[in-house]
Amino acid sequence: MKAVTWCGTQKVSVDNVPDPTILNDRDAIIKVTSTCICGSDLHLYDGFIPTMQKGDILGHEFMGEVVEVGEGVPGDKLKPGDRVIIPFTIACGNCFFCKRQLWSCCDNSNPNAWLAEKLMGYSPSGLFGYSHMTGGYAGGQAEYVRVPFADVGAFKVPADLSDDKVVFLTDIYPTGYMAAENCNIQPGDTIAVWGCGPVGQFTIKSCFLLGAERVIAIDAVPERLEMAARSGAITINMADEYIYDRLRELTGGIGPDACIDAVGMEAHGMTLDAAYDRFATATFMETERPHVLRQAINCCRKGGTVSIPGVYGGIADKIPMGAMMNKSLTIRTGQTHVHRYVPKLLERIQKGDIDPSFVITHKLPLSQAPHAYKLFQKKQDKCIKVVLKPGM
Repeated sequence: MKAVTWCGTQKVSVDNVPDPTILNDRDAIIKVTSTCICGSDLHLYDGFIPTMQKGDILGHEFMGEVVEVGEGVPGDKLKPGDRVIIPFTIACGNCFFCKRQLWSCCDNSNPNAWLAEKLMGYSPSGLFGYSHMTGGYAGGQAEYVRVPFADVGAFKVPADLSDDKVVFLTDIYPTGYMAAENCNIQPGDTIAVWGCGPVGQFTIKSCFLLGAERVIAIDAVPERLEMAARSGAITINMADEYIYDRLRELTGGIGPDACIDAVGMEAHGMTLDAAYDRFATATFMETERPHVLRQAINCCRKGGTVSIPGVYGGIADKIPMGAMMNKSLTIRTGQTHVHRYVPKLLERIQKGDIDPSFVITHKLPLSQAPHAYKLFQKKQDKCIKVVLKPGM
């Protein structure tokens, strides 16, 4: 089969690789019909996530049709021909954490847990296509993919909903929703969102769905800000305005009720601390560029919440702990517990509360993945979200 493989920093290739096979009774094999490039994939592409190996198959946002199931998958749960979306977090459904709906903390799905434990103390769940530290699983930017624990990790979707409407249930829609939910939004709240990429766009939509009165969207890319404005957000171009002053002005000097970092480890900025981060990551003094996280902590009102859906992978420097503690901030973060959110968000799509396809700007054949990665990474041709189609 054809699959997108990691070949080194800023280099991917579409190669012929062996077809996946059933390895465990609870496996399923999926024929991929839609797969996406996520902002998190760019952390792999740019070489920020350790334990990648040449030839690793990328991709964690994908859906398709079941072509084979293991003997341990009940027929009433899943069978060949079913159309399914697959959460990017791999979860067993039976461990201490899965039983508490903490699906991205599954104790049984990362066969390389010892690697993650060395860096983090404890291991998160396995992830599709996202380094050997999170299991070394082949990803879904391919014609076929093996899905472990398919009896709990494959969600059937209605035939009348197109791929474009449901494929983002695999990651970025639940991620944006969880980021907003973590803010405990109350009527009248003002939420500031840093980063108007795909996750940021779903975060903005979700803040409004959960009752925020105002959402302030912060970015420097015009087309992203335009998309955020179409969703009803007030926009701040970080290249033109001093964000702290502008947020105080918009909130009567109090600050936003919650600040959301939807950027993560590769934040850009034009301030001194952003320049420091570029130097520090280049010299391996830190593994992140947490410029946005510092800003979110400093800008959030006293007693507010900082929600962090943006991906971080290692060690960050100069985090303003004094501001965090003295302002009584609540910090909430985590890989998304996708399984928890799929049923309720699918219902919102069916009811017409949201059409997630609004974020798609480019559809390309899987064979054009190297071009698509460059397009997305460099934000060329007003690219915000790319969907790859193995069948094109």
